[in-house]
Amino acid sequence: MSASGPVGIGIIGAGVISDTYIENLSRFADTTVLAIGDLRPEAARAKAAEHRVVAAGGVEVVLDHPDVEIVVNLTIPAAHAEVAERALAAGKHVWSEKPLALDRTDGRAVLAAAAAAGLRVGCAPDTFLGAGLQAARKLIEAGAIGDPLSALALFQSPGPDAWHPNPAFLFQAGGGPLFDIGPYHLTALIQLLGPVASVAAVASTARERRTIGSGPRAGEEFEVTVPSQVGALVRFAGGPSAQTVFSFDSALPRILLEVTGRDATMILPDPNRFDGEVQVRRRGSKATETVARTTALSTRGTGVLEMARAIGAGRPHRADGALAYHVLDVMTSIGEAAEARAFVDVGSSVAVGPVLPDDWDPLAATV
Repeated sequence: MSASGPVGIGIIGAGVISDTYIENLSRFADTTVLAIGDLRPEAARAKAAEHRVVAAGGVEVVLDHPDVEIVVNLTIPAAHAEVAERALAAGKHVWSEKPLALDRTDGRAVLAAAAAAGLRVGCAPDTFLGAGLQAARKLIEAGAIGDPLSALALFQSPGPDAWHPNPAFLFQAGGGPLFDIGPYHLTALIQLLGPVASVAAVASTARERRTIGSGPRAGEEFEVTVPSQVGALVRFAGGPSAQTVFSFDSALPRILLEVTGRDATMILPDPNRFDGEVQVRRRGSKATETVARTTALSTRGTGVLEMARAIGAGRPHRADGALAYHVLDVMTSIGEAAEARAFVDVGSSVAVGPVLPDDWDPLAATV
């Protein structure tokens, strides 16, 4: 870490999601984007020109930059582990978009490489650091619904092929609704209910081929190689359970995250957002009460910022590699449970970090 001043950030992957990361990490007082790299150097240079980033080109532009301290890995899921290990080998901390890796072996390899180098791994989603889910967690921990007993998590949509200009990777290994959307809901549930102990699941694929619905490749077909709907029963080590549905097959879009306690049920914000309302229906009541209305001060990149501040302060960061690996392990176990048609024990565990302090301000200058 630099002695003082903003932490240098390098972006690898100049795709659709990079705009939000670059905008936020350039806006935070504690971070500054110094370089953008991509396997397509021209794409990196175009993105850098759009956002007024000085250094751009191939991946090596980021890895070789002396002032880049954290590499933000926004490549496709199949490249996450390889790029993360390259960044660690270059002496950089790394933050990856979700998932951490495609399988447990690669996920463990990334964490081992970081430990050997004395470096940090962070991983999306960081939405649980947003005002909405933080407010919900504080209320649950304060006893707003009594002891948590169960949860319900739903994400149903027709799928991203209708709007994404290059959606094939979202229907292949590392994608599908389980690996693409599951991390948001599962991470939120783990933050609220603790680590997962075991899972059971069913999975299906509605169509073996899909058609790109927008952009220059509209009308092209591509192959679907992972389930497009997954339903799972999740049992947490502390006792609660959750039922989950992740689907790219539903004509009716629906997003829901609920936690039921002994005294009330809480309706939480969309776990893919950083803000929203928190509502409670108390036992015996016919009315749902809004108990918190939140506004996000920041969005994607918040976890990178929290990680940068944690490195400077010498404390653990919240969206860390252990959490990302546990989520990966849970998702992999769900896939195995669906194939075996049986409960599967989750081998890993994780210690859930504390909520953010009430005065945590992403826009403040602290380093």
